[in-house]
Amino acid sequence: MAELALALYVVYLALAFGLRTVLQLRATGSTGFHGLGGRPGSPEWIAGVLFAVALVLGLAAPVLALTGTVEPIAALDGTGMHIAGVAVTVAGILLTLYAQIAMGESWRIGVDHDERTELVTGGPFAWVRNPIFSAMIPTALGLAMLVPSPVAIAAALALAVALELQVRVVEEPYLLRAQGVTYADYAARTGRFVPGVGRLKGSASVP
Repeated sequence: MAELALALYVVYLALAFGLRTVLQLRATGSTGFHGLGGRPGSPEWIAGVLFAVALVLGLAAPVLALTGTVEPIAALDGTGMHIAGVAVTVAGILLTLYAQIAMGESWRIGVDHDERTELVTGGPFAWVRNPIFSAMIPTALGLAMLVPSPVAIAAALALAVALELQVRVVEEPYLLRAQGVTYADYAARTGRFVPGVGRLKGSASVP
């Protein structure tokens, strides 16, 4: 299963980051990549570092399993888990790509606090405010089910913490400043990662 996990992960990185960046560059003249933000040690900086760590660990997990350096946890390493892992991973990849396409030219990696983009509320963004992140988490979980090693589990946990920090500490405050009542009202009726869960308190949240 490590070979399949590695192949799926490479495809995921190539499509969700490589191809999407190229398409953004062709459409807008910008890659949409803003990199790490915040001062070292700040929540924003920690979110960026954890995201990078999650990506590296996600790649390392199947490689280490292939070389026999880190073995999967035996109790979790079964056929049923592997089949479920393939299904969850493929679904996560497809949903990630769907959400990225729906975001159009507003797609970004990271936040430029001086930039203003169109607020996307249609398609999957009508169900949750962060559908790309919502899809990335099951993708990481699916890969961990294929190679259930401590490294893969750490990758999924690092990603979950990174996305929570990025959304709560960086993106939501930025969008409230940039979009004002428009975003506050949208956030009041739409869940953060899961439909109906994590809604904000309307325009009262605008600073």
